[in-house]
Amino acid sequence: MIYLDYAATAPMSRAVADTMYEVLVNRFGNPSSQYSIGLEMKRQMESWRETVAAALGCDVKRVYFTACGTEGDNWAISAACWQNRHVGKHIVTTAVEHSAVLESCRWMERQGYEVTYLRPDQKGNIAAAQVLEAVRPETAAVSVMMVNNELGNVYPIAEIARGLGAKNPKTLLHTDAVQGFLEVPFSAEKLGADFVTISAHKIGGPKGCGALYIGPRVRNPRPLLAGGGQESGLRAGTEATAQIAGFAKAVELRREGLVQKLAGLAELRAYAVERLSAIPDMELIGDGGAPHILAAALAGWPSQNIVNDLGSQGICISAGSACHQGKPSHVVAALGLPKRTAGGVIRLSFGPETTRADLDECAAALRRHHDQRMPML
Repeated sequence: MIYLDYAATAPMSRAVADTMYEVLVNRFGNPSSQYSIGLEMKRQMESWRETVAAALGCDVKRVYFTACGTEGDNWAISAACWQNRHVGKHIVTTAVEHSAVLESCRWMERQGYEVTYLRPDQKGNIAAAQVLEAVRPETAAVSVMMVNNELGNVYPIAEIARGLGAKNPKTLLHTDAVQGFLEVPFSAEKLGADFVTISAHKIGGPKGCGALYIGPRVRNPRPLLAGGGQESGLRAGTEATAQIAGFAKAVELRREGLVQKLAGLAELRAYAVERLSAIPDMELIGDGGAPHILAAALAGWPSQNIVNDLGSQGICISAGSACHQGKPSHVVAALGLPKRTAGGVIRLSFGPETTRADLDECAAALRRHHDQRMPML
């Protein structure tokens, strides 16, 4: 199998799986229990939190474990609106956010909020000035992703944060950094965002685990879940210790030689661009500042047919976000591309295990699809 869909999920290493197994079987104490194995697990939980906080570049007390990126996005938006409920009922976001953010905003619309959805240019770019222009005195929250999960575009979060501080200091800023964490360099504390969402399974950790950074401007954040007081009283429920252990181990492994890994991904992406550009009717989509995501379109050939054809040959690519479950991409729709281009958009995404040989095989399969099948768009 040739796996080129790391933006959907990354394969888990044996080291991460072994770490989780050890916790599941031999170190199963509840961190809230007051005897030895419980107290030891509580200490271990804080050690894992320190590992994630170090990778995020923030104080350990600012990191709260969640069940996934979607949970973190929902929590951040609701907490921002709760804190600023007396400021106003307006939210600014983009039309190309992950569905977790868009659906959270639509839920807030049903609570009486007005939401401004900013459209990108045809390259998928959103400028900081565009975001700041949409901010009003009654804007409670701004949510802009760090890296677009379908295009690979990197958005100017730090610039937006600085502009918000000057224009409307009470407005809280959230960024979904699920595709940016350990893929593009950033420090949560220096970034300026008030909420930063990350997920374990995008970096080779387990599914069912993530984290939310909550910055110092968030006062008495609204709890996500009420109950036993876990996660400093903000997210009740017995901690998923094995998943968190796997998350921390994946962070450790990803950070080893990270500069070289990211440089290697950038080289692979450049090579993929070279190979795909040689295929007739292939168009590059987006500006792709992230090193691990490449969007392209075989204009005239339906993307789902391409994915199915390559999948039958053991080559895994996608036609957008896995979370769409086969539905048309709202991200591609927002670009305003011609129909034959928009209908043929595919995404390749890479990880540390990806090789040039993998990309050669993929490019050859795409060329065969072009040459042996008639365009249908």
